[in-house]
Amino acid sequence: MASEQAEPTAATGAAAPAAPRPPATIRYIDRPDLAETFADAISGLIFDGQSLRIEFAVTRLDEVKQNSPIVGRRFPACRLVLTPAAAVDLINRMQQVGAALAQAGLAKATPASAPPR
Repeated sequence: MASEQAEPTAATGAAAPAAPRPPATIRYIDRPDLAETFADAISGLIFDGQSLRIEFAVTRLDEVKQNSPIVGRRFPACRLVLTPAAAVDLINRMQQVGAALAQAGLAKATPASAPPR
């Protein structure tokens, strides 16, 4: 009898285990006034275990002078910080974009590299 445990019920006053909550419903609401940022390079990419930080940059060329090398500068344009879940979502979506570009012949698919030995 000592090995038997009473199950909590409404009669004993203990709460029954709660049913799992359904996932939240999230609605997307557009913001047409949101500024867009142009970038022609990614100048930094860091994952610290908590967030993925991506720094986008824009390249600006100096005035071109005859018989002189072309000189330019690269400026940060945007820093984007993502949670690990958002980073995984970005990776998955970019793989889809890459596959579509490769299928259209606009990008060359690169084979996955072999793991280091």
